[in-house]
Amino acid sequence: MPAPHIDDIDRKILTALQDTGRMTNVELAARVGLTAPPCLRRVRGLEEAGVIRGYHAMLDPAALGYAITGFALVSLRSQAEADLRAFEEHVAQLPEIRECHMLSGEIDFILKVVAHDLQAFQNFLTTKLTPAPNVVNVKTSLTMRSSKLLPGVPVD
Repeated sequence: MPAPHIDDIDRKILTALQDTGRMTNVELAARVGLTAPPCLRRVRGLEEAGVIRGYHAMLDPAALGYAITGFALVSLRSQAEADLRAFEEHVAQLPEIRECHMLSGEIDFILKVVAHDLQAFQNFLTTKLTPAPNVVNVKTSLTMRSSKLLPGVPVD
């Protein structure tokens, strides 16, 4: 699928929605210098093209009782496509895993994991992640603090 043509107005729309996704179409149109109908047409076009994949609230993990955020570096026994997909399907079912990225190099996947406390994190690792099929090694690091949390991508 070819990349859609994105002009300067589309970039303004994308930047505005990425910064504040909870605005009305009228507010968005005013922000980017359009009237509401053409702004809505552009947003719908960006959604249909797959440039805008969804809208989400950014939640505070601590406010919901998730005091621990950690990263798990997972090595698999086999990197055959079927085994990679099976692992991805397994982690997709685990709500504690908030992100899963396949890597190049020695480590196969990096996972972002949230837990209520250290005991819950350990329990998750020993009962749900380490015994998963094809997992040969898991190394973890806990987040001490986060200084930058920007969803999305830069809109050039």
